[in-house]
This record gives sequence, structure tokens and C-alpha cells, in this order.
Amino acid sequence: MIIDGVRAMDRATELLLRYYTAFNRGDWENMLACLASDVKHDINQGQRETGRDAFRHFLERMQVSYREQLRDIVVMANADGSRAAAEFVVHGEYIATDAGLPPANGQRYVLPGGAFFEIADGQICRLTNYYNLDDWLRQVRA
Repeated sequence: MIIDGVRAMDRATELLLRYYTAFNRGDWENMLACLASDVKHDINQGQRETGRDAFRHFLERMQVSYREQLRDIVVMANADGSRAAAEFVVHGEYIATDAGLPPANGQRYVLPGGAFFEIADGQICRLTNYYNLDDWLRQVRA
């Protein structure tokens, strides 16, 4: 398939690929630019946070404890571009202890993950992330 930006599905796919490219570069500003100002973020096994500023704070918290790259990214979108999903493999390093989690000492982990998105007006207005926390805990405790 050639993504040419004409079809809504193509635009949604391009938006998510731009979002994940920015993530892998650590380019938080371009990542945040993909989000609606009132974005709803459902954190894996956590609470919902609302707003681009809350997401910025989430990224700042994550940057302290984790160094991650997403690989093998697959993006899917529905025909009207209003819903999309991504599957990926997280290659990470646990670099500083995150509150309530085991002590960090540079443990490396490889973890399948996924995310679901709602898109409106060319921006992500909801994202829900998922990974297997028990698998992650097993890897960092090993």
C-alpha cells in the first residue's frame, strides 16, 4: 500500500508512524504535537490522565526511569481513520527505580506491547497502552 495522505486511513497511519518515530528519537515536542490538547491517556494498569500537559509530565517521569526503543512496529487503522492500533516490541533498560516497583540497576527487557488510539481532526485524542506487567516484573527481577 502506498500511503499518500489522501485516504483517512493513510492519514491515521502516518500520524501514528510520526508519533512513534518521535518516541524513538526522544523527540517529545514532535510526539506531543501529535496529541490533541485534551488527549485522554489510559496508562497500562493505571489511571486515565487528561491533557497534553499531563502527557508531558508522564514522559518526563518515564524518561527518569526508563530508556526504551520500540521495534517491529505495525500500525492498523479503520477506513475512516477514527480508530487505530499499533503493536510493537519494547526494547528497554530500567535505569532508575520507579516508585512502587523493584529496584533498578540497568536491567534490560524485551516486551511485546500495543496501543489503541482514537483520532479526530488529525490528532490523537485518546491512547490506551498495554503491556504485560507480570512479564516485565519477571524480567527486571531476574
